[in-house]
Amino acid sequence: MNRGFAEEILSWKYEPPYDLYNNELSEDAIQELLTSNYKAVVNNDNDLIGFYCAGNSAQVPAGHQFGVYKESYLDLGIGMKPALTGAGNGTKFFSFILEQIQKDHELPLRLTVAKFNERAIRLYEKLGFVREAEFKNTTTEFITMVKEN
Repeated sequence: MNRGFAEEILSWKYEPPYDLYNNELSEDAIQELLTSNYKAVVNNDNDLIGFYCAGNSAQVPAGHQFGVYKESYLDLGIGMKPALTGAGNGTKFFSFILEQIQKDHELPLRLTVAKFNERAIRLYEKLGFVREAEFKNTTTEFITMVKEN
């Protein structure tokens, strides 16, 4: 991750209902991406196509109230450039990320997804994740999904 990629990611705008994933471009948000284990994913031309993060940065804070993050899993978060979503790119993109993560980590994986995001849930299930728990913050319902090694 570098500053240019961080600024680009924070400027992405998704169409409703995926606008839940929109961010605000701020110095604090840039620093979060630069210092909290975020990795940029680029194509062969070094164009940014997405990102991933692992660890606490991938957790939804409200999930702690419901105890969904207690077990020893590596939490994983991903994001794809809005122009590339919904176009059949998910399997290749997420498979690449899983390959990168599993090179460095032996823990089973967990991710958190908004319950309405059925296309992401289908992708995660296709790649071996199973639904584990549900919780809600003030506006959104979430599902945690896990994948054992």
